[in-house]
Parts: sequence; C-alpha cells; structure tokens
Amino acid sequence: MFLTLKKYALIYREFFATCLAEATSYRLHFVLLIVMDLLFYATTLTTVDFIYQHVSAVGSWDRHQFLFFLAFLLTVDQLHMTFVSESFWVLSASIRNGDLDFLLIKPVNLYFLIFLRHIRPASMLLCSVTFFLLWHYGVLAGLSTIQFMLLPLLLFLALLLLVSIEIFISASMFWLVEGTGVNFLRMQLQQVSRWPDFVFYGLPRRFFTFVIPVLLIGNAPVQFLFSPFDYHSLLFMIVLIGFFWFMIELTWNKALMQYESASS
Repeated sequence: MFLTLKKYALIYREFFATCLAEATSYRLHFVLLIVMDLLFYATTLTTVDFIYQHVSAVGSWDRHQFLFFLAFLLTVDQLHMTFVSESFWVLSASIRNGDLDFLLIKPVNLYFLIFLRHIRPASMLLCSVTFFLLWHYGVLAGLSTIQFMLLPLLLFLALLLLVSIEIFISASMFWLVEGTGVNFLRMQLQQVSRWPDFVFYGLPRRFFTFVIPVLLIGNAPVQFLFSPFDYHSLLFMIVLIGFFWFMIELTWNKALMQYESASS
C-alpha cells in the first residue's frame, strides 16, 4: 500500500514539474489566466452584492450566507480548474488523434493518467485567493471553529461529486469521437451548480438534484454548515458519489471495449 502511494506520488510530482515548465514557458498566457480568474471572481461577487443592495434576503439566506456559498463554489471551481479540468479537453483530443493508445498500455491506473495528468499552475496560485474569500465570508456568516474544521472534508466531497459526474459524462466522447460538445456541456452544468437550489422549482430542481445532481455540489455542504441537523442532503450526496463511481466502471469499461484507435 505504502509503495503504491509512493509510486503514484512520484509520478504526480513529474506531472506537476512538466506542467509547471510548460506553463512558465508562455509567461503572458500564464498571467492572462490569472487575470481572467480574478475578473471572474470580481464579477461573480459584485453581482450578488448588487442584488443585496436592493433586497435584504434571497430565499432564506442573507448577504453573508450567499457570499459564503459563492466563495465555497469558487474554491471548488478553482481546485477543479487546477487539478482536473484541463484533462477533459485533452481527453477529447486524445481519443480523436489516437494519443489515448499510449495511456492504455501503461502499467498505471487509467483514471489517474487521464484525469490527473494535466495541472494548471496559474490556477493553483489563485487557490489562496479563494481560500481567503472562504475564510472571510465564513467569519461574516458566523461559522464556528468546528464548522471551519469541516470545510476541507466538505470541499473534497463537493469536488469529488463534480468530478464523478464529469467522468461519467465524458465516457460519451468514445462514441461521439469529437468531445468538444461534451466539454461545453460540463461547463454549463458547472454554471447551474453555482446557484442555490431554492431558485429552481419543479422539474428543473428535481432533474438537477436527482438525475444530474449538480445542485448538490455546493448546496448540500453549505446547507449542512448552516443547519448541522439538516444532514440528509449531505448523506445523499455521499451515496451518489458511490453510485456514480459504480456507473463509471460500467460505462468506461464498455466505452473502452468499443474504442477504435485513431492511430491504427
């Protein structure tokens, strides 16, 4: 067990070193990525701040609670952009041009090679910004020390659910071959996840809670923090993570069996 973890840690270190060298080779692009993310943070937070200049509450949340919810999702999004997001775009190209063949023959876990290989160092720098926002708005929202201690676990669960949904959906790239549309679908689902569930009603709310449960990514952990006795959504979220990984094994095994190398 220890030797296996050490092996993967060494491989991941090489992944990071390669991505860092590549990112710093294009310094202007590196800086523009940081500026782009900062502008995204600013527009997202100021939009909500503007809304609360005209109303005292949205649903059951006051200004500080809503901003904490956004800070939580911005942190999840930043971790996702840093460690996982780029790999989905590369997967689409790898299926199309045959580069996936070289990954299939390596004696390393395929999910590890595909989804953790490409890292964005520029996004990693900005994780400190989102962590600060999370702490700042958490204090304003009245979170206790114990609630702050639970944040790393809740962030991990939120990120894991998001990635699980995306990996499941990405299996469709093997049949579509051109996966750009799938990647844009992922981005739109991320947009949906950035809203509180109480802004949706009827069928849309049920669909994005039970079928493609992106509303649980931020809502289940944050609602648990605000109301610790309301833990049912969080438990459901954990069950769904297990369910999606079961479905991932089924769909990906079937997809790989039907994969026809573009390089052959």
